[in-house]
Amino acid sequence: MNLSLAGMGHLGYRDSPMQNVITLVANRNRTALSEDHLTAARTAARRAGAVPSADTKTLARGWAAEFIADDATQLALIAALEDAPGLDGIDRAVQAPEGRRKQVLVSDMDSTMIQNETLDTLATALGFGDAVMAITARSMAGELDFVESLRARVALLKGYQATESMAVVMDQILHTNGAERAVKTMVANGALCALVSGGFTFTTEVVHAQLGFQEHAANTLEIGDDGCFTGNLTGKIVGRATKLEILDEMCIRQAVPRSGAAAVGDGANDLDMLTAAGLGIGFFPKPIVREQTRVRIEHTDMTALLFYQGYSEDEFAI
Repeated sequence: MNLSLAGMGHLGYRDSPMQNVITLVANRNRTALSEDHLTAARTAARRAGAVPSADTKTLARGWAAEFIADDATQLALIAALEDAPGLDGIDRAVQAPEGRRKQVLVSDMDSTMIQNETLDTLATALGFGDAVMAITARSMAGELDFVESLRARVALLKGYQATESMAVVMDQILHTNGAERAVKTMVANGALCALVSGGFTFTTEVVHAQLGFQEHAANTLEIGDDGCFTGNLTGKIVGRATKLEILDEMCIRQAVPRSGAAAVGDGANDLDMLTAAGLGIGFFPKPIVREQTRVRIEHTDMTALLFYQGYSEDEFAI
């Protein structure tokens, strides 16, 4: 297939009044989504100049719902909802109604699809976690070049036994709530899903299968003949640019533009794919990511990825 991505960027956030869907998602283990939340959102929409529909589509009782708002720009609605009283602890999204169900998903792994930072966990097991975590935090905040910081952190592993150390990490892996549900539901509806990480293949090759991703990509730690880490990586480095390349390649395979893709991540090395995808979601994002993403998950879990696409609870694969 010879399908070019030229001119196929995502729809972006339109600066002219249009019809939008406003989706609200609650953490129902803390506070159920109520009529008060919907009223607060409609009030905010009116402040943005919109005409909100009185009709509500319930996606999951006490968990997620949405309604149409006409005649306002997306940016105005996003700003109004951001400042709206009565929506504390509620995740929300503003989108055009068309094309919401995505046929491509590219997701980060660490602190996104799993609750761990793999390299930090590995370094902690080896006794120098604080030094590595400090570099990781600065890299994810965009203060350090990702590839340079990755090489610096990996170099600290030199001489340590590999197999036992990696096993300790795998024993501590915690999946993000809702991650398996979100991925398997998208796959069941025809999406091509890839777990793409600046972390390591020894983790992604297991986690991607557990969560239902069809594909994965990550960095490979070099292990010497003595069974110890060499402090180097082998093969192509998976970083910020690579994640976008993979998203584009998957869009071509699925014959959809970037607007037909979703991307999820938390750190600076995710920004290229997040800003390119039709649905780019900052998941409990670092400040630099929060500033550049208009759809976020900050209070709930990965199930919101489905609700933002209009899936109802009775459509979940698991």
